[in-house]
Amino acid sequence: MQPLPPEEARRDGAEDAQWSRPECQAWTGTLLLGTGLLYCARVSVPVCAVSMSQDFGWNKKEAGVVLSSFFWGYCLTQVVGGHLGDRIGGEKVILLSASAWGFITAATPLLARLSSAHLVLMTFSRILTGLLQGVYFPALTSLLSQKVRESERAFTYSAVGAGSQFGTLVTGAVGSLLLDRYGWPSVFYLSGGLTLLWVCYVHRYLLSEKDLILALGVLVRGLRVSRRTKVPWRQLFRKPSVWAAISAQLSSACALFILLSWLPTFFKETFPSSKGWVFNVVPWLVAIPAGLFSGFLSDHLINQGYRTITVRKFMQVMGLGLSSVFALCLGHTSSFCKSVVFASASIGLQTFNHSGISVNIQDLAPSCAGFLFGVANTAGALAGVVGVCLGGYLIETTGSWTSMFSLVAAVSSLGLCIFLLFGEAQRVDLSPTHEDL
Repeated sequence: MQPLPPEEARRDGAEDAQWSRPECQAWTGTLLLGTGLLYCARVSVPVCAVSMSQDFGWNKKEAGVVLSSFFWGYCLTQVVGGHLGDRIGGEKVILLSASAWGFITAATPLLARLSSAHLVLMTFSRILTGLLQGVYFPALTSLLSQKVRESERAFTYSAVGAGSQFGTLVTGAVGSLLLDRYGWPSVFYLSGGLTLLWVCYVHRYLLSEKDLILALGVLVRGLRVSRRTKVPWRQLFRKPSVWAAISAQLSSACALFILLSWLPTFFKETFPSSKGWVFNVVPWLVAIPAGLFSGFLSDHLINQGYRTITVRKFMQVMGLGLSSVFALCLGHTSSFCKSVVFASASIGLQTFNHSGISVNIQDLAPSCAGFLFGVANTAGALAGVVGVCLGGYLIETTGSWTSMFSLVAAVSSLGLCIFLLFGEAQRVDLSPTHEDL
């Protein structure tokens, strides 16, 4: 009994906890929609940034503060979200946080008008939204590592992750139309209202009230739950592969956050006569099939016998390496059509990160994937705060968008090099020796 306790525990837990195929399909669709709504709320400010700046008289530096303030809150709850997901269940963490961020998003226009200190109020609103959304992806990683079979994990994660592009696409398309016709507050009302409807659906059809009451009770009592999760943290953070994963996640998150925050303003200012729905829609329209394809390709290559780490590194070459090349190209063209193509290629290729580093964290430490992803995403969010602010500073001081795109390329290249040198796919959360992957 003593020689194989980790394996036994894993097998028994997996049989009890994993979703059946119909359950997996229902949850995948629901979480895809939830991720979409998360991004609807997240990108509302970048889509509305130009209109809000005109209304409130913000310059680039002030707009950069508002755009980056989301990440100030976002970086503080990553580890908490992963820990809560590992302890009380990721689906409960996601539902509770979504109900709060949906309400705050819908109330943001009202909050912004409370006084003349628009910059302070909007910054506060975005920090609060970031705090609440920060738990989402670590809790999601924890949930999928416990509920989804290993051979289907990359595609499931990519499918759910495609919601980020779907949400950005919806906000870009519908938000641009609402922005032109009804003004920027309507974008917040829509994204916040839809999130609250999604919460009602999940609460009614997928989660029992008993589960939520139990989860809230656990939170009130300070997480004293019966689940035992002994993880050798000292051993975990001594592994170069763990730091390589954290570095790659930091780079991919930072690069994406910079582009997500500044691309709408880049197109609006560089091509003022262009239609907003084109540059707010096309890149994300490309990203959805790209993300699904990357998940399918990753699982297929592994099932064909390729080493797991080889596949993960290939995905990162596409997600960090090739995507940064197209980001650099954006700073060296004056053609609107070429800019849309380069932006679409860069954003589309970044979805390969879902089948690379995001799943690699689950390879390394499935027993505490939520916590480890939280640590990695905290690093990414902190880098995002600095990156978005630095991007605004570079644009303001140099008067050129090339400097911002060069920053994206530099951050991506650094993370890729570290991951290619030190990245592994062997489990590091258990003491016995593991099979080489």
